[in-house]
Amino acid sequence: ISSSHPYKYEDYRETADWLLSHTEQRPKIAIICGSGLGGLADLLDNKTVFPYKDIPHFPNSTVQGHVSQLVFGELQGKQCVCMRGRFHFYEGYDIAMVTYPVRVFFLLGVETLIITNAAGGLNPNFKVGDIMLIKDHINMPGFAGHNPLCGHNDERFGVRFPCMSDAYDKDLSSLAKETAEEQGCSSFIQQGVYCMLTGPTFETIAECRALQKLGADAVGMSTVPEVVVARHCGLRVFGLSLITNKVVTDYNSQEKANHDEVLETTGMRTQDLQRMVSNLLAKM
Repeated sequence: ISSSHPYKYEDYRETADWLLSHTEQRPKIAIICGSGLGGLADLLDNKTVFPYKDIPHFPNSTVQGHVSQLVFGELQGKQCVCMRGRFHFYEGYDIAMVTYPVRVFFLLGVETLIITNAAGGLNPNFKVGDIMLIKDHINMPGFAGHNPLCGHNDERFGVRFPCMSDAYDKDLSSLAKETAEEQGCSSFIQQGVYCMLTGPTFETIAECRALQKLGADAVGMSTVPEVVVARHCGLRVFGLSLITNKVVTDYNSQEKANHDEVLETTGMRTQDLQRMVSNLLAKM
């Protein structure tokens, strides 16, 4: 089998060293912004901005709603690095590229990864505009052999067989709930299981019904590979999904999922989400 890792430890190291030599910032927190959620980066003070194309070995993002910049700065006095635009399988990237930035963050000294995405609501109790704190995930591509940790294991990043039953940090989740209550957001905060499919097609009705039976509350096309690699490196992870549409589970329905709807909802809830992440950082 060909190794799924075109990257060597030295490549990650080179990227990290290049970034460290081009900014004074030493971030402890990394934030990956999902579709339409890149505005989080605008909140940072003392910003240093690097277009992905200028960073050695870094992939580039091609999706509408993603800007393709790595932004260093401070939020609530905490040093952060923020990805405006992430990489997806459906763009034709392999899994090592999708997760490349996470190992770079680890080598920069990052300890906590905050990850946001736009997702379809599978749980019938969820409403469009709800924010779901991710408590667990179902890694569908992983079921099919696409796990970012396949291939040679480099012990400098982590162990061969990492545990995933504690992937999402419970303390950060409790802090987020507390933050939401203080903000008056409790009415649209949910908690649940995120399921990843590769896309780029939205799900069929049969697929949605199958995922509901498997216990998934929301479905999307990202996040899980980054979480797996982050946990392998020992980073703490906090994830949240903005529920941008309700999946269609009824054959008589005229509803159709579309990306414009996704971006529209993120627009409606962006302020709340940004405030929540920002206030969460203040408590960390």
